[in-house]
Amino acid sequence: MPFDYKKEYKEFYMPKNKPEIVDVPEMKFIALQGKGNPNEEDGEYKTAIGLLYGIAFTIKMSKKGNHKIEGYFDYVIPPLEGFWWQENTFGVDYRRKEDFCWISVIRLPDFVTERDFQWAVEEAAGKKGLDYSKVKFMTMQEGLCVQCMHIGAYDDEPSTVALMDQFLQENGYVNDFSARRRHHEIYLSDARRVAPERLKTVIRHPIKKAGEE
Repeated sequence: MPFDYKKEYKEFYMPKNKPEIVDVPEMKFIALQGKGNPNEEDGEYKTAIGLLYGIAFTIKMSKKGNHKIEGYFDYVIPPLEGFWWQENTFGVDYRRKEDFCWISVIRLPDFVTERDFQWAVEEAAGKKGLDYSKVKFMTMQEGLCVQCMHIGAYDDEPSTVALMDQFLQENGYVNDFSARRRHHEIYLSDARRVAPERLKTVIRHPIKKAGEE
């Protein structure tokens, strides 16, 4: 059976639909940064998703080619994720989608090195004839966060965020958004195939103890 990150690391991918605190370790990602409304047809965001999956599948299917990755094991490609922010805004304002800045990411297995990643970029570009120059290898350690499963449309996320904020206040924590720590979403459903009211999205916010610098 291929290794499935969602099943093996349920604490990071399958939280309950009530807020909880989690300490997120360092992870490797395929990443692409952009800006603009994610719902725009043929927009930058939707193009970025296609590029990310192009690299993800190239790495996964390397087992069938000549490039052998040391320590490789078969795995299910982890879900799409996104870090979101708006300039001069604490958190995010869902009403201003055109002002969104984002880094879309897909997690990489730990055995993938930056050299393996660069091979995948060159391999995908050669086979597909697309420009992958903006796709980057990224490591991130989110650290202490609050997270919650949101079930429903993306536009209804503020209700879940409000529950998370209330939980923080009751437990002596505050949000800790910064240039390095962003509003984070993990998409467990395919919005093209799942009704909006049934979408499952992990919402994760960086936090710190109230009063900490």
